[in-house]
Amino acid sequence: MLERLKRMMVKEFLQVLRDPRMLGVILVVPLIQTLVFGYVVSTDVKDVPTAVVDFDRSVASRELLSAFSASGHFRFVLEAREPSRAAAMLDDGSAGAVLRIDAGFEGDLSAGRTAKLQILVDGTDSNTAGVVLVYANRIAGRFAETVRIDRVSRRTGKAGPAEGIELVPRAWFNENLESRNFFVPGVIAILVMLVTMILTSMAVVREKEIGTIEQLLVSPITPVEFILGKTLPFAIIGYVDVLLVSLLGVLWFDVPIRGSVPLLAAAATFFLMTTLGTGLLISTVSRTQQQAMMSVFFVYFPCMLLSGFMFPIENMPLPVRYLTYANPLRYFLVILRGIFLKGAGPGILWPQMAALFAMGAATFAAATVRFKKTLA
Repeated sequence: MLERLKRMMVKEFLQVLRDPRMLGVILVVPLIQTLVFGYVVSTDVKDVPTAVVDFDRSVASRELLSAFSASGHFRFVLEAREPSRAAAMLDDGSAGAVLRIDAGFEGDLSAGRTAKLQILVDGTDSNTAGVVLVYANRIAGRFAETVRIDRVSRRTGKAGPAEGIELVPRAWFNENLESRNFFVPGVIAILVMLVTMILTSMAVVREKEIGTIEQLLVSPITPVEFILGKTLPFAIIGYVDVLLVSLLGVLWFDVPIRGSVPLLAAAATFFLMTTLGTGLLISTVSRTQQQAMMSVFFVYFPCMLLSGFMFPIENMPLPVRYLTYANPLRYFLVILRGIFLKGAGPGILWPQMAALFAMGAATFAAATVRFKKTLA
């Protein structure tokens, strides 16, 4: 058995690696995609092009605008004298936000009345618009607190902040709230899933197309040996991709890895069982490589969208949330983020690892049963 398995593995490695371009696809492309995802996929909002309409032109209005500019989230591109000019910039996309301060702003502050500030935001991208509004509320709130403290100090004759509630926020696990730390571990999962599923989906159907399946059918190899011989080379390739992408994320993007590396390797094993098993199952039911490739993408994109990589699962409709429980990518993302950011151990991550193991065993069993020593 071991000799037959060894020969099958050697055959698969030669089949995959005999083309240097395929070696580049397996090793170089994941690194390039990780760099692209690491820089592009981000929910951080900075340097929003902002038009300013300041009718007050007072010391207070300039201080407020200075607070917006110094935050790093807003970049002033125009100081308009007419609101219509600023609105036109929102229409043509040259501005993402408009700050308007009406006349009497400083007078209202001095008299203890509520001073109004209007911010108009381009809501085409609702997520970005929501983040911009949060930033604006935070800056305006800090400015209002400064004004209140100054007013109390002048009334009491005492310097320093007035008594009150002080909020000191603290974020655990991702202290600087960098979205890159959240997304880069997820890139490991989606790239490994894509590469391994594509490679294994071609394994059986390629034998059918080039006519070598008949030689396998008359050989003494068993279905289990055939499946293992087809998947172990791709499992090794999957491990190499996990290692390369993880090193790139840690060394290039400074993503922390606080958990156990052996636990990460074990989780990757269970995840590779599901992706390799799914790819083989697709290969056994496909008649051409083109059909297998299209089937992979038919499975891959719903898995990515329903994994929580880009969209929170909690925000999905209830029936869709139930579908995510059948998605191996969902569990592996929880494991990756738990190991990288939280330093979580097996005592916390065992439900996800158990789910991956069960799904991997089921897909491998289905692929083995589906492969029969017959051309039918």
